[in-house]
Amino acid sequence: MNNKQKKTLKAIFENPVKSNIKWSDIESLLNECGAKISEGNGSRVRISLNGEYAVFHRPHPSPDTDKGAVKSIRRFLDQAGVTP
Repeated sequence: MNNKQKKTLKAIFENPVKSNIKWSDIESLLNECGAKISEGNGSRVRISLNGEYAVFHRPHPSPDTDKGAVKSIRRFLDQAGVTP
């Protein structure tokens, strides 16, 4: 895991929840962790990691992920055994 991915992982688990994490950085982190990412309908993204499955919406038009999505990603990563 490179330094940018480590910073992204740390930012996801910080309190208070951040809302300025770029979705592309989150996808890069997930790829590095071995997640399988597939496109769904519209802006949906299906993610499978360590036996856990989730569907997220890729943010648009802004590249930044909102607080609710960051909380969901945090929960997903925690359940998949990925923590900082």
